[in-house]
Amino acid sequence: MRDLGWMGVDWEQRIDFDALRKGRLERAQAAIAASDVDALFIMRAEDARYITGHRSHLGPVAALTFGNVVLHRSGKYVLYTMDQDTNRLAMTWLEDGQLQGRANVRDDAGAREWASAVKAEFGLGKGSKIGIDLWTPRIEAALREIFEDVEFVDGYDILLEAKMVKTPEELDCIRAAAVMTEAGFQAALDILKPGVKECEVLAEAWRAMTRLGSEWTQCSNIVASGPYTAPYRRFTSDRIIREGDPVVIDVGGCFNGYWGDFTRTYICGNVSPTPEQVELHQQCYDALFRAIETCVPGNTNYDVFLAAAPCVRDNLGHGAGLSPWEPPYFSSSAKDDPVVLEEGMVLNLEPYAGKPGVGGFRLENNVIVGKDGPEVFTTQHFEPRLLNHTHPLDKTTGRYA
Repeated sequence: MRDLGWMGVDWEQRIDFDALRKGRLERAQAAIAASDVDALFIMRAEDARYITGHRSHLGPVAALTFGNVVLHRSGKYVLYTMDQDTNRLAMTWLEDGQLQGRANVRDDAGAREWASAVKAEFGLGKGSKIGIDLWTPRIEAALREIFEDVEFVDGYDILLEAKMVKTPEELDCIRAAAVMTEAGFQAALDILKPGVKECEVLAEAWRAMTRLGSEWTQCSNIVASGPYTAPYRRFTSDRIIREGDPVVIDVGGCFNGYWGDFTRTYICGNVSPTPEQVELHQQCYDALFRAIETCVPGNTNYDVFLAAAPCVRDNLGHGAGLSPWEPPYFSSSAKDDPVVLEEGMVLNLEPYAGKPGVGGFRLENNVIVGKDGPEVFTTQHFEPRLLNHTHPLDKTTGRYA
């Protein structure tokens, strides 16, 4: 895959966003057609975007009313949005009937009104089966009042199955998000020195990614230093970083809804790490690349989990797409419910090794399961002072003076 710019140009083919939307919609329509439900009610913002391209707020808390989609097994779908005026101008790929007013499910009257509109639009009568991805008891009561003698089931897994394998255009977006994230890491490293606060390091990473167009960040993001690395505390504080501290940096930019997300641990200052710190980091590094080597079609998520032992804590990672946390998941429970890896899956693997008083070391790479083997698509280097040897799949660490 060529590493290209992101602007629209007339002299070469870059990311084809029409093909991106078309491919996602086709996968969603195929997924519901293969299911036993008559319609899907989509409340999650990332899944509304998957089907329609609708962009709304990604944080800081979950909301069920910014953009909702109903997808019928016939392939028909409607987006219900609070931004219909601007969306009519921007989302030219939708026909008039596919874009309607907000699903105001925040109160009882609004939920009943929306349910009545959906019932009239899609003709979902007695005996219908409806899958819904997310609801509250109040929304459930309103839907059951309007849709009498209709069976409601958990519909979240229907789209999750479709989304696990990415289209080529989705992979292009995920690679772009990794480039944004690399820029964030470089900005963080440029300011990382004894005497700065964790939150200052994070602020520089966030600023760099936002300047490149990042829509949001993968989580609150993590800069944890010194004693906060073991036990590992997964958020950022105002702690002043000191010389010799291990510093875990876990950040991710967002390109067109797709997420970067990787982690490195560095030593602050121009000092050598202790032998124990090198040993722990090397254990984590080796576990990461053992797991990466296992990311080939036909293996399972449980195979990958086992390959990283013992540096797995309660889990090893997750998939990623329009949600930064998608299946397949990598934990001990995968033994009883394994997912077979397929070409085109995107995996975020993040082992950990640590010891209080010495330091904690978390490392994470993003991997595409390819036909010819795993593709590690970030060039972000690992801390060379913490490594005795590198892996052949690590293309950057150790190449500089």
